[in-house]
Amino acid sequence: MIKNYIIFTILLMTAFSHTSCSTNKSLTFESPKEGYKVVQHIPKNKKGRDKNALYLTPRSIKEDEFNTPELNTFIDSMNAVMLREEGVGIAANQLGKRLQIFIIEAMDDNSRYKVLGTVNNQVFINPIITNVSKERKNFWHGCLSANGEDRGNVATFKWIEYECKNQKGEIQRGRLDGFAAVIFQHEYRHLMKGTYLDHAKHLLPKAELDEKLKSGELPFFETADENLPLLIEGYQLNTRLEDY
Repeated sequence: MIKNYIIFTILLMTAFSHTSCSTNKSLTFESPKEGYKVVQHIPKNKKGRDKNALYLTPRSIKEDEFNTPELNTFIDSMNAVMLREEGVGIAANQLGKRLQIFIIEAMDDNSRYKVLGTVNNQVFINPIITNVSKERKNFWHGCLSANGEDRGNVATFKWIEYECKNQKGEIQRGRLDGFAAVIFQHEYRHLMKGTYLDHAKHLLPKAELDEKLKSGELPFFETADENLPLLIEGYQLNTRLEDY
């Protein structure tokens, strides 16, 4: 009897150990021991892309995960990395976490984007797009996940309307216009899987781009026609990201 009990206990412990080891940490709030680093873009058909969090479907945040220390700590980490890297937005999968969370914020002292105005810090959890403008704007995108890569010209909707949840799990609805709408769509693209580099047809090194924008040779944040690739191509109104 005792022997059978011991065998049963060993089997049970082995099962729990296997379950723990097999947990996909990219789907949890567990922080990496070495701290968070920004995940970098991998071109199509290159090794490792199929295992890169930027190209894997993120999961939605569950009801019992809202307003928890784990969620709040992770969002604090996202904000810290965004500030450290001088970004104007960041998505969870840029930190290797396949979670439907992103943040947008553009500070007054950001010299690159100062001309476009301030965007207040806002957290979007389980976001969906509920409506978009007919008008599109052109914008030259860079990205924390495209370190050292050329900037890419793609189109985004002039304004978008959204529904999401905040950290407390409360439903939030709103409309974003101008630069805030651009950042939202940039981060939403990440949660749709991918980066601007998967869509842009016209790419330029930052230094060359800056000169051409300064001289007026290239348009900046002007109305775009349908020939310019749409950054969030494949989006679906009122549809959850996991259903794409």
